[in-house]
Amino acid sequence: MQYAVTLKDGDWTVFCDGAPVANDLSRSAAIQLAKDLAFESEERGETVELLIQGYYGEMSRKVTGVADE
Repeated sequence: MQYAVTLKDGDWTVFCDGAPVANDLSRSAAIQLAKDLAFESEERGETVELLIQGYYGEMSRKVTGVADE
């Protein structure tokens, strides 16, 4: 699963696998929602990629839930 928090049309939006799931949020609320969704996916054993856009356009990336080999 991929969750992303980006600034789109002046609003912070949360995406899941490229589809918007929530918009018109503050950045902090969008990040919290994405982290909550990512946690739920991790609990189901899924690998999760979390992308968060910064205020200046830079992206941070975190991959979690990768199965140990």
